[in-house]
Amino acid sequence: MTAAAVIAALALPADARVDQRVPKKLLVENGAPTAADKRQINDGIEELLWVAALKPANLGVPIYRDETREYLEIAVLTLTLRPGARAPRLTELVHRAIPYPVFLIQSHPGGLGLSLSHLRWSQGQSGQTVLDGSLVTATVDEAIPATDAFLASLAVASQPRLHLHALYQGWIERCEAYAAARLSGQFTPATDAGAAERRRAALAEHGRLAREIAALRAQAARETQLNRRVELNLQLQQLESRIAETKHQL
Repeated sequence: MTAAAVIAALALPADARVDQRVPKKLLVENGAPTAADKRQINDGIEELLWVAALKPANLGVPIYRDETREYLEIAVLTLTLRPGARAPRLTELVHRAIPYPVFLIQSHPGGLGLSLSHLRWSQGQSGQTVLDGSLVTATVDEAIPATDAFLASLAVASQPRLHLHALYQGWIERCEAYAAARLSGQFTPATDAGAAERRRAALAEHGRLAREIAALRAQAARETQLNRRVELNLQLQQLESRIAETKHQL
């Protein structure tokens, strides 16, 4: 899977294309709060490309503004990382540095990923934006049966058109549906906000249980007392039953 394949799936309006390289200097100046981050940007990023700027003029979708945020455009970018780069941190830094909600396509030696995050006004710095919650990410894998359906769902014209916030939220919910499909085998976009929220909660619970199971398995493998190992294995069985239940909610 390549970044070009995802860009093709988005079916971007021709007059939204920018296709300009973003100098790493701009990231260093606007998105690197520490010296370590500056080094990561300089050493880990091969290229950051601004692919498209989606605006009301080229989409026919209105801007969004309330007391929390203002969405005048959505940026589509590709990030190419070098071997050994700290992908999670660099992805976050890109989202923090761009003052618009970003659809980021990340290429690295291990594969291809997508990330999105809503923005809101900073409470401490007037006119500045901050991430509103955690990044929503997806690892795009051709071997997953749901991948073709996921890519087919990403076209700009298939997203909600009420305003730019709704359009961007449509992409977030499709990434969440893809994450659910990797567990359930079925790619099914949410039909309404309530269904999306229930899936979001189920994904969070599945992740929490998966981390707890991994920790318990490691603890059981180290345990030398037989009765304690039996107790840990019983706890594992209970958690595995609960994590199986969460799949039915995806």
